[in-house]
Amino acid sequence: MSTPHGDPDDLARAPWIPGPRQAADDHADLEAAPGADTVLPGFEASGEPGPAPEPAETEPAETEPAETEVPVLTHGVLKSLLGAWALSACSSGETKAVEDHLTSCAPCADEALRLRDAVALLHEDRDLDLDPLLRSRVLENCLGRRPARIPVPEWVTPYDAETARLDALLRDIGESEWHAPVRLKWYEEDRVVRRKATVAGVIGHLLAVDGLVSAALGLTDPLGTGVPELSPAERTEAFWAGLDRPPNRALRDPWREQSHTLIRTVSFAGRGVADLTVTYKDFALPLRDSLLERAFECWVHADDIANAVAYPYAPPSGAHLHGMIDLAARLLPAALATRRRAGLASPARHLVAAGTPGRSLHLEVEGAGGGHWYIPLDSPAAVGSAEQSVAQVAMDGVEFCQLVAGHISPEEAAAGQDGDREAIRDVLSAAASLSRL
Repeated sequence: MSTPHGDPDDLARAPWIPGPRQAADDHADLEAAPGADTVLPGFEASGEPGPAPEPAETEPAETEPAETEVPVLTHGVLKSLLGAWALSACSSGETKAVEDHLTSCAPCADEALRLRDAVALLHEDRDLDLDPLLRSRVLENCLGRRPARIPVPEWVTPYDAETARLDALLRDIGESEWHAPVRLKWYEEDRVVRRKATVAGVIGHLLAVDGLVSAALGLTDPLGTGVPELSPAERTEAFWAGLDRPPNRALRDPWREQSHTLIRTVSFAGRGVADLTVTYKDFALPLRDSLLERAFECWVHADDIANAVAYPYAPPSGAHLHGMIDLAARLLPAALATRRRAGLASPARHLVAAGTPGRSLHLEVEGAGGGHWYIPLDSPAAVGSAEQSVAQVAMDGVEFCQLVAGHISPEEAAAGQDGDREAIRDVLSAAASLSRL
């Protein structure tokens, strides 16, 4: 057979194809492959049974073991033999060639180690009951090697988006800007309250309050273990007081890692995790709403930081803004009832059975994320309805969120108003009371 034209060395570089070999459980004394003319004991050359072999009368002479011939194989062939090597199915020559190669090729060595570990799981004497944390460790290991695109549930995307936007802002600011003064403010007891902080201090605040969600999921709390039940403001003050030095840019990494861990944990959890309760000391929210609330606060404080460092910052997307407004609208009836019990709102005018329509305020939010909501006025258990509407308030979506964040007072939020002035004042004040540090 003629060789193809070309480089005369091509023949030398052609892949070596191993010949037939015995099964792995053959006896060592049959290790040498029989030739074409070899007759196995008990059979004639013709294939017919012959006389049984007579036992040897002399002890066999000791012989030197033949030196294993190591074939010269290309990298591709050696890599293809790794699976057989892990199963101990290679010939002695192939085994020696593969193991010599593993001492000089790190990628093949890593692959060989993984294959050998996988083969160990096939042993029949192993316990087949898997470690319940195995899935978590495998996922963690995979994500550590190459971050993957995790399918994030839709209700988690606002938190995912707002933490990513804030992190992008933090990457752009300089070292000195981490100490820029930020004035935090919120609405409390019918007045605006202010608190001085820095950019780094605000990130510490977000880290501490997000820790409530971490603790509810059984993850690490940045305040440590055995922390008594504290409100978000109390957690923030405790976290700031526990720092060895004034807050600085070193807080960015733990804050971002915590947000990634929350998103990853919730994304890998089952469907029921959305209804898990997160307690804020004075009130509680299901995890679905809690992460939406955390997205809202992340945006509000990112805007505070952006104003402090003269950085342009846009509101959330329309869909995410709509969810934040909807959450505030759903919380308004309970906030109004709380203010009424404290004597800060006018008393209910009617007794309304749970689940039935009662007096309502029509909240019309304009712009991106807008919509229409009917806020029950006499009982949190009542149903808002257009037919029972006694007042209407029209506001821009971002302006309504600024009211809910306590950045503007109810008096400053004097948008389009019509109808019962007392009901309008009560609902706007209840919206501002949703704010906190």
